[in-house]
Amino acid sequence: MTLPSVSPAADAVHVEDRAARAVRRAGVAVGRLLVSYVPTRRLALVLAVLAPAWLAVRDAGDALLAALGLVVIAGLVLFDAIDAPVAALLEVTREVPATLGLRDETAARYLVRSRSRRPLRLRLYDALPPSVASDLLRGEIHDVAPYGTLELPFRATGEERGRWPLGPVVIRATGRLGLVQHTVRVEPGDVALVVPSMSGVRTLRLMALHHRLRDVGVRSIRRRGEGTTFSHLREYVVGDEPRRVDWKATARRDRLMVREYTVEQGQTVMMALDAGRMMTQLEDGVPRFEYALSSALLLADVAAQARDRVGVMAFDDAVKAYVPPQQGREALERVRRAVLPLQATMVEPDYAAAFRELAQRQRRRALVVLFTDVIDPRSSRALIAHTARSAARHLLVVVALRNDALVRAAVPEANATTSALYERAAAEELLAARETALTLMRRAGVSVLDVSPHEMTVAVINRYLEIKARASL
Repeated sequence: MTLPSVSPAADAVHVEDRAARAVRRAGVAVGRLLVSYVPTRRLALVLAVLAPAWLAVRDAGDALLAALGLVVIAGLVLFDAIDAPVAALLEVTREVPATLGLRDETAARYLVRSRSRRPLRLRLYDALPPSVASDLLRGEIHDVAPYGTLELPFRATGEERGRWPLGPVVIRATGRLGLVQHTVRVEPGDVALVVPSMSGVRTLRLMALHHRLRDVGVRSIRRRGEGTTFSHLREYVVGDEPRRVDWKATARRDRLMVREYTVEQGQTVMMALDAGRMMTQLEDGVPRFEYALSSALLLADVAAQARDRVGVMAFDDAVKAYVPPQQGREALERVRRAVLPLQATMVEPDYAAAFRELAQRQRRRALVVLFTDVIDPRSSRALIAHTARSAARHLLVVVALRNDALVRAAVPEANATTSALYERAAAEELLAARETALTLMRRAGVSVLDVSPHEMTVAVINRYLEIKARASL
């Protein structure tokens, strides 16, 4: 086998290319190093004070003194630049939860650890994306003790659902003389996942632990005797029904004991989310779809805690996501993963396709909670027809998101202008048409919740608890 020959001229060209690339890399490195040093206001002030003296140079002696002054200042600047801490002396950590709830404030912090033997003075800047807001005051001066740690707590808030890189962190550390700042750029590479608000989940779980669900509006429903199973014994408290007293346990323990019952488990809860045009309308700067999504996830969490099977379907002009009902925490995670990428779109929802999909894939009787918007009988004709048909097989609850701005516009005001009166009349007409559509659904046997987006979560959970307590499924 004969090896290809390489001419001396070609070899020289390759050597020159490698040398040119090395020179370019060295130039880029030097440029980045120089750019990383920033003059301070103190250096600018020193130069401003000495500028008149340099302008007053008249002879060679003055010029020599001025040149000597420049050399001294340049030496001081060089010393300060060398003395300024480098990246190896600073360790920057950003601690932000991997998951942020939409519009939920979450505790986060920066940790800056110093490996320097002398005190440091520095400023911290970050470049969080617009989808993750922060209340951190950027650029404030902070002092760090030798080998010390600086903690900067802040509150992070998710502004838009999605997965967002959190961007770089920049530290500007001042030299000992305060003439130069060295910029240290850190790329943590961390990502925040903004999900539908889950603050309600934490609140309700905490309230449940302390038996204070009534404080957030969740009612305690008296359950019927049938359809319940014995759970455990507990001590009697004021308000317990006397018929629940277990006299044998009371005699054994020498204190009043009552029986605690739980509702039968294993029911099916299916959530249907309308992601069509009307759900894109904003409520306090947030699409109404986000309110529905948060309430649906909270309902799924509560139902999963009650050992019910939970599933979800989301649709606009087609079914965008479908998770069949399953039991357990894994089912809840599947629901969350399925709805996380969803966004409301500017298309008309196809209720016929959605209910066909539901009829084909969910034949077993279930509690179907539909989150949607209702305008009037004409535009909601398909919704009314299919909900009436579905109510024959499933227990259907329609959560109709009320338009709070429309309700406020229908309230009469004193000294209203002519245009305001026309707006009020139009608002009243729309609300009357909407009420007619909701009445038609109620007459067809559909349970309807007409609620504000801000009050929806508690209302949905209360309706679910009522259905569970009455064994309606």
